[in-house]
Amino acid sequence: MISVSHVSKLVGDVGGQLSILRDIDFSVNKGETVAILGASGSGKSTLLSIMAGLDTPSSGQVSLAGQSIFDLSEDDRAAWRGQQLGFVFQNFQLMGHLTALENVMLPLELSGTKEAFKLAQDILGQVGLSERMKHFPKVLSGGEQQRVALARAFVVQPKLLLADEPTGSLDAETGESIMNLMLAMNQARGTTLILVTHDQKLAQRCDRTLTLEAGQLISQR
Repeated sequence: MISVSHVSKLVGDVGGQLSILRDIDFSVNKGETVAILGASGSGKSTLLSIMAGLDTPSSGQVSLAGQSIFDLSEDDRAAWRGQQLGFVFQNFQLMGHLTALENVMLPLELSGTKEAFKLAQDILGQVGLSERMKHFPKVLSGGEQQRVALARAFVVQPKLLLADEPTGSLDAETGESIMNLMLAMNQARGTTLILVTHDQKLAQRCDRTLTLEAGQLISQR
């Protein structure tokens, strides 16, 4: 499904060049769930951003279903993300001026989907928010906001879902509920899921774990 081939990321600072990622190389099969573990500053979020085509590597390549994403123009990469990719953030990244329903409809409308309203309604019902569709993010709890974010990510039926600390800003009970929901939705749709987490318990529920340390991939299990 997705292949990360010898990806490195260097950035310049006052002391010279800093190596964020060093020769990262792995692949993930269709339908697989993979957790990326590592301490803060190990390069996990940078790697996820590169896999999404939001950041560019200094060297190396990322391919999804055989398509090298950095061979695409920036506009084509944006279109690819809209069609193939779902992304769930730790801090939800909802549009504050839009209702829950409008937040979920947004990616569908951007892609020209005609039944955006019905599809968004249906998936919000599936995540247990039928009664909260017309509410704005500021009056939703953290768990409810992350449910909206999950609905928004899954509504486009992505082939690949990337999640950056999806339970990191939630309490333990709410986080477990969100994780159960995400894994259930992922399994039902056959999506490939790659998530960044500090949570060993969460990582153990995935098919495989990758561990980063100081920008290097030190283990694959």
